[in-house]
Amino acid sequence: MMERRQIVDAARSSESAGDAVLVTLVHVEGSSYRQPGARLLTHARSGTAYTGTISGGCLEAEVVRKAAWKVRSGPCVELYSTLFDDTAEIPFGLGCGGTVALLFEPAATPEYTALIAALERSLRGEPSTAITWLPGESGGRFARAILDSSGSILFASPAIDPEEIAAALAAGSHWNSAAGGLLVEPLLPPQRLVVFGAGDDARPVVRMAALLGWSVLVADARPQLARPERFPEAQKVLTVTAAEFQNLHLAPSDAVILMTHSYEQDRDWLAVLLPIAPRYLGLLGAKHRSSLLVSEAAVLAGIPLDLCCERIFAPVGLDLGGDGPEAIALAVIAEAHARCMGRLGRSLRLSAADVSAQVQRGGASRFLRAQCAAGIPATRPDAPPVANLTADNPALP
Repeated sequence: MMERRQIVDAARSSESAGDAVLVTLVHVEGSSYRQPGARLLTHARSGTAYTGTISGGCLEAEVVRKAAWKVRSGPCVELYSTLFDDTAEIPFGLGCGGTVALLFEPAATPEYTALIAALERSLRGEPSTAITWLPGESGGRFARAILDSSGSILFASPAIDPEEIAAALAAGSHWNSAAGGLLVEPLLPPQRLVVFGAGDDARPVVRMAALLGWSVLVADARPQLARPERFPEAQKVLTVTAAEFQNLHLAPSDAVILMTHSYEQDRDWLAVLLPIAPRYLGLLGAKHRSSLLVSEAAVLAGIPLDLCCERIFAPVGLDLGGDGPEAIALAVIAEAHARCMGRLGRSLRLSAADVSAQVQRGGASRFLRAQCAAGIPATRPDAPPVANLTADNPALP
């Protein structure tokens, strides 16, 4: 989400006007560092500057260098391989073991303008859906439609009718290198985080959430703490009590952290929040304090205790160890992020059995063993003469 904010800001600035190019990851085969919908915007006044990423950092230089040339005849989709190939002269070194399809589209077109506007509206809390018709190697058109949350058409390229849009929504995203395909993107608003408590330990929580691109609101009943200058990364800082909760427009889609360090404030807010059942509801404090708070708030809210416990993460945060406000903030934001993404926050580390299974299946040989292309000498005495691995001449296995 932070990437979306940065791209919108860059698109609205003079740096990315004129001959800038928007590059979108539209399809992945195998593994990839980024997923469809990742974007990069080149800066028109610089041959190397850009905003956003579409890989782990090694593919960007090649993409930016050729972006303007790619769109000389209009939008196009190009393939980039990250699979191991011992005939490759320039190994990109992404190490992902897959193939990515990238859409190159020039700025200052109606389709580009409509997409940037939709991205900007999503950051203001207005969801929409972007449908992009992708050209393939054998041709095909490039077109786009933008729908609001009710399904009304906000923008459509010429010659696109409602029936075609309905068919695209039913079909969903798909792509074929020869025939092209569709990219159907829900452009959802940023995750909203409401932090109740404006103490010093709330400041790193707000900073870390802002780094994720979340929309952060800080609320506290103590005006000496709830001051905007203490939380420059927050969108709003309010002095508010539980009796005034309607002013916050709390919703089940919100993430909420209670960390006022005031027993009465935490209890009153918890009683208000339990019926709303936010997507994530974390309560700072030791187990004995949290237990007493939950039991009293359950009575005030009129909700069974077992149901209350299902809705609350208390004590708040993953068990990461460490001490101090920053370490606590990391544990809290990690848990909140995992919950909002529908994950449990478990480790993905390899076991010896995983490694053996991958090697025996030959999966490891698909990955590049070389370093990033930027770090490879121009000539290598031990390198045989081979074909060039670029989007213009992909050496696909």
